[in-house]
Amino acid sequence: MAVQDRLPDSDALRRRLDAGRRAAPERLRAGLPVLLALALVALYPLYVDDLGDIAYIGDYFPIMSTAIVMLIFMMMSVSLNIVVGYAGLLDLGYVAFYAAGAYMAAWLASRQFNQVTFHFGSVGLDESVPGIHVSIWLVLIAAAIFTAVVGVLIGLPTLRLRGDYLAIVTLGFGEIIPEIVRNGDSLRGFDLTHGAFGVSPIDSPGFGEGLQSTLGLPGSFQQSFDRERLFFWSALALLLIAAFVSVRLRDSRLGRAWVAIREDETAAAAMGIPLMRTKTWAYACGAFFGGIAGAFFASFRGGAFPSDFVFQISVFILCMVILGGMGSVWGAVVGGAVLSWLNFQGLSNIGGSLSNALDRNVDIGRYAFSIYGAILVIVMLFRPTGLITERRHKAELADPILEGEQGPVTDAPTEPTRPSDPADRPRAE
Repeated sequence: MAVQDRLPDSDALRRRLDAGRRAAPERLRAGLPVLLALALVALYPLYVDDLGDIAYIGDYFPIMSTAIVMLIFMMMSVSLNIVVGYAGLLDLGYVAFYAAGAYMAAWLASRQFNQVTFHFGSVGLDESVPGIHVSIWLVLIAAAIFTAVVGVLIGLPTLRLRGDYLAIVTLGFGEIIPEIVRNGDSLRGFDLTHGAFGVSPIDSPGFGEGLQSTLGLPGSFQQSFDRERLFFWSALALLLIAAFVSVRLRDSRLGRAWVAIREDETAAAAMGIPLMRTKTWAYACGAFFGGIAGAFFASFRGGAFPSDFVFQISVFILCMVILGGMGSVWGAVVGGAVLSWLNFQGLSNIGGSLSNALDRNVDIGRYAFSIYGAILVIVMLFRPTGLITERRHKAELADPILEGEQGPVTDAPTEPTRPSDPADRPRAE
């Protein structure tokens, strides 16, 4: 082949460049609302107190502690979306990864193992304090790796199953891990989890006195007057990292393999996609960020307690993914924000408003799961693809063939065609 045959056509190259220049302003216009929303969220701690003074609706804005927990649950929703939304694997035991990350922080950043005294990057503590005290930033990485390994170990024996059978097995693992946590205070005389009492206190994030004196960074979040703001901005940064990685995974070769398995597992296997390895990667990636969320939540709360890791948490996070739109990253963020706000503050505020209006006590929190179920039913009836539809699903819904614009398809048999007979052909005069 000649060299000039391998060079791109100048007209085709010019058309590509023109298309790229035209698409750039469109991408910028599409990204402006996202950037504006991120700016408003990032600045939320600076004006949240002013929002509370607004009549009638001021009480419905989340306070700082609620906003931090919302960001953590939004991160877990994004990570579960990798397993459920991308790969189509129904996981009812996600709380196991959440608990594994939290107790990883309890083992590496508390006085749980007071038989030893080890400090590495700890902040706000004297070097003589017993126990293992590693910097929380390193603990987050260790928790992510540990939960990814747990995800692989759980996934290897279970991912050979499909559908309801897979859901039942993951439900079993989701129940096993909390039981281990509750009964891990005497494993042949060794206290691993401190049983039903949990592990407390857990060290705080921070940057130490050295960086505080040179760069002005906070030495310890818990000892700072801006404690909640620092936790908020840290949780927001972790959420953005999880969302960015999730988007990049979706557009990667591995992400396309997950989508192929979700759409048709048999066809994906026929096309050469290794099912077990691809599914295991989905579990590992979902567990990775679930462990980070669990470890950060334990540090924010100051402890890891078995009461935080119940089966309802798995269902709750799964509802966030379904409500937002399975497969949609921003849908998982919105679904996590809505349900976590209702759970931690919204329902109690609504109940207080109803109590004042009706002049009687209305405990709306008793009907929390009924309200969540009603929300899901309404969304499934009127918007079955979720609040924010995934790009692929939106394209399928907009397909004119799927919409029936090509006319009705009839099952009437058609007369088979036969090859023409040479004798029937017209002869030239």
